[in-house]
Amino acid sequence: MRVLASGLQFPEGPVAMPDGSVLLVEMARETLSRVRPDGRVEVAAKVPGGPNGAAVGPDGRIYLCNNGGMGWVRDGAFLRPKLTGASFKGGSIDVVDLSTGKLERLYDRCGAHLLGGPNDLVFDRHGGFWFTDNGKRRERDLDFGYIYWAKADGSEIREVVGGLMTPNGVGLSPDHKTLYMSETITGRLMAWDVTGPGELRKRTWPALHGGDVVGSDGGRGLFDSLAVSASGRVCVATLYRAAVSEFDPATGLVRREAVPDMLPTNICFGGADMCTAWITLSHEGRLVETQWREPGLRLEHQTLPGE
Repeated sequence: MRVLASGLQFPEGPVAMPDGSVLLVEMARETLSRVRPDGRVEVAAKVPGGPNGAAVGPDGRIYLCNNGGMGWVRDGAFLRPKLTGASFKGGSIDVVDLSTGKLERLYDRCGAHLLGGPNDLVFDRHGGFWFTDNGKRRERDLDFGYIYWAKADGSEIREVVGGLMTPNGVGLSPDHKTLYMSETITGRLMAWDVTGPGELRKRTWPALHGGDVVGSDGGRGLFDSLAVSASGRVCVATLYRAAVSEFDPATGLVRREAVPDMLPTNICFGGADMCTAWITLSHEGRLVETQWREPGLRLEHQTLPGE
């Protein structure tokens, strides 16, 4: 495992680019940044609020979940979120043009309801994307979380699953027939059958939120964002366990890849063979690179080196 960059201000949302660089957000710095293969860090765009999950869209721009901002606690040289901070500016889905650095707000509400804390997103094959809304926590209460689906052109957004407890990572199976979601506080990985663009099959009671529980961490760790491998395994960044937990939905087996940070927040795959994994280690502000045991799933609109 090689440290590619350090001194980052709570990195999240890594995106593997075809030139070998990695885009990521620095949540505390409020930027979309680019880490070059030699470790140089450049600011691609300023993103006021709380940039979070990121993905390349159908038009080549970068689509961002913006959680609206939060407070920060500094542990010496390290950072961790203060989830009850007063810096919240309102959540949104933003889009960045990499050629100019221009930031555009795509969505900040669904009907009459404002977005609370958009966290992560994944594109489907129909010109739309799924995203989670983690909500916000306060001293004595917290918001319910939601899964939304929206069109990339800004023309439609819909609430699909509600009443969740801090939904975080989101991903699609290789055949796009299953949607996965990781909940932070519960340490639970859940799945729903996808029946169409923005449509899920919800199971009847006593199914939890109409979905299936794929796996959990047994109360030892909290789940952050996730990525899916080409074989369909779901790799979940697991806070406090200092690991990436890899769940096999077909067998129920789980294995863990240890990382040198108590707050790993996300993972992405790239490289010519899709076997390179980049992991954001957010407490100590590092991006690490490692060779994974199998290829990651190629995402919609992802371009590989040499293409």
